[in-house]
Amino acid sequence: MAVGATSVAGTRRQLKRGGTGARLETPVIHGLLVLVTLALVAFGLVMVYSASSARAAISEGDPAYYLKRQAIYALVGLVLFVLLARIGYRSLQRIAGPFLVVSLFLLALVLVAGTTVNGAKRWLELGPVTMQPSELAKLALAVWVASFLARRAAPTSLGSLVRPIGLVGGVAALLVLAEPDLGTAIAFAIVIGAIVLVSGTPLRVMVTAGTLAIGAVLLVSWVAPYRRARLLTFLDPWADPQGAGFQSVQALIALGSGGLFGVGLGESVQKVYYLPEASTDMIFAIIGEELGLFGTGAVILAYVLFGYCGCRIALACRDPFGKRLAAGITALVCGQATVNLGAVLGIAPLTGIPLPFVSYGGSSLIVALAGVGILLNIALTDAGERRASLRDRGRGDGGARAAGPGRGGSAGGARRTRELRRAAST
Repeated sequence: MAVGATSVAGTRRQLKRGGTGARLETPVIHGLLVLVTLALVAFGLVMVYSASSARAAISEGDPAYYLKRQAIYALVGLVLFVLLARIGYRSLQRIAGPFLVVSLFLLALVLVAGTTVNGAKRWLELGPVTMQPSELAKLALAVWVASFLARRAAPTSLGSLVRPIGLVGGVAALLVLAEPDLGTAIAFAIVIGAIVLVSGTPLRVMVTAGTLAIGAVLLVSWVAPYRRARLLTFLDPWADPQGAGFQSVQALIALGSGGLFGVGLGESVQKVYYLPEASTDMIFAIIGEELGLFGTGAVILAYVLFGYCGCRIALACRDPFGKRLAAGITALVCGQATVNLGAVLGIAPLTGIPLPFVSYGGSSLIVALAGVGILLNIALTDAGERRASLRDRGRGDGGARAAGPGRGGSAGGARRTRELRRAAST
């Protein structure tokens, strides 16, 4: 027993010396991921009610109208979160292709049969349920790219990156740009970029592809008049504070009005028909007004912690598909949060990307929670496999030592040492 315990302890030490990718993930990381996610969802419910209650009372006759809807979306998302955290994530690799095809079909269908809101056709109405196919497409694209690169070598040239990953991503981006929805196209690029980077694509290829992607975004923004106005307004929103720069200016006023601790929860003035999209894209501005620098700093810290947990899970995962998918989901959440915060703070153009877990929106919240469920499943599956491997190695090493060299113990120990070194270098 003592020999076996010593062997297990030695195995743990050797795995830890094998590099970041071989470290055993502690339950602290898994718990922190769940805690941060649930905290953001709960905080989002509070802020959705605060940001939408006045308008809901006037337009719907019920101040809690949007809160009730968001609570239902959160409940559905949490059910998916629990289910996907328990169902093996490797099953997604088998349906990656069909999942992507269905999502692309829905993106095309919304252009034909979608509901138009504020000049954009992004939603499908299925009876009492309204869904935004572009949110599902983000997750489907992450699953497909992770599955594709898990089975093949990393792209080593721009041509191998474009075919087929760039082409598939380009088709998805064109479909959402036709809605129009530039923000989702940017989210696609962020997800693909993260997975390709984790796969080991050379830096020169990444820089070239990134430059071309930025150029494409600028070109798309320039040819559409309203996007061009947003881009020019970003450079100087005060040049047209009552026109194209109105939303950016009102967001900055809200943030500046909050000071250090804010004007108080529920006391925002900007949310009452001053700041457009107060409960969706611009909810961070209301957080700044009501809770001040303290509140906005806490939200930013939450996303930093989420990114830390996601990166630790991706780096530690030994399964090629799991590693790439974890990186893609982490980039999806943190990338969207970065773009949204940048737009509200005035350091990036407005794109219409919601703040994950916090902004009002059913499809965004449900898909984000489903993604975190998959991320948690990757972490738990990898940790379980590592523990099982340690137990097996500990029992095997103990038995071999007890048997002695005359009964194959020395050869078995050498073989297990070689296997351990290979596992530590994975």
